[in-house]
Amino acid sequence: MRNFVRPVLMAGAFAASLAACAPQVPDSGAGIGFGSEAEAMQARERELAGVPATADRLAPPQALSSETLPPADPMMQPAPRSPGSVSAAQSGSADDIAAQTAAVLASTAPATGGGTLGSPEVVTTESGLSAENDFSAVAETRTIESDAALIATNRAQYEVVQPTAVPDRDGATQPNIVSYALSTSHPVGTRVYSRSGINLEGRAERACRNFSSADLAQIEFLSRGGPERDRAGLDPDGDGYACNWDPSRFRKAVQN
Repeated sequence: MRNFVRPVLMAGAFAASLAACAPQVPDSGAGIGFGSEAEAMQARERELAGVPATADRLAPPQALSSETLPPADPMMQPAPRSPGSVSAAQSGSADDIAAQTAAVLASTAPATGGGTLGSPEVVTTESGLSAENDFSAVAETRTIESDAALIATNRAQYEVVQPTAVPDRDGATQPNIVSYALSTSHPVGTRVYSRSGINLEGRAERACRNFSSADLAQIEFLSRGGPERDRAGLDPDGDGYACNWDPSRFRKAVQN
């Protein structure tokens, strides 16, 4: 028996010496949340006491708020606004712009020495547009009584022009082809006056080339003794109308 126990004790001593000589295994979990059993117990106690687990790792709030910040760069500070710029910004509203526009229009308008006689003052908005369709705006400047007085003034100044007689034409001037057209009734080509001569048609054709219109030819024809006489050779067929002048348009004008 004694011989059996002795080898066992020697084997145990040898194993213990090997364990003592073995290198220490590093704690790879330290610092990443895997602490020792004591640290785990402390964390559990803090959790039960209501203390956050990271309370010992965070800096106190006052430490952050009491830190001194570096001074700001003076070049980055905004320039102070002058009073003129503030007033210009405030005056940039729509109402101020409309008022300024109306003032400029009023100052540049030509002086007429007052409105038109018997005409009411036109009501305008601040922007210079007419507000005549706005009853409330018109009511501020005009009343029913003022409109009635204006109508009465216009009626008193109203004047009816009486027609006068048409002046007579001077007989010393050229013949009136309109009066001549209305004094006749026969159509063009109807012989009324006798004509005699050789080659009257050719002569009339050459003579009519000297006039730019038949009206001028008819005036010349009447001024030289027509229609009874045809000294210029403008009426070869004897109808009293030179160079095929047509009086029907004047007759139709009177009938209409």
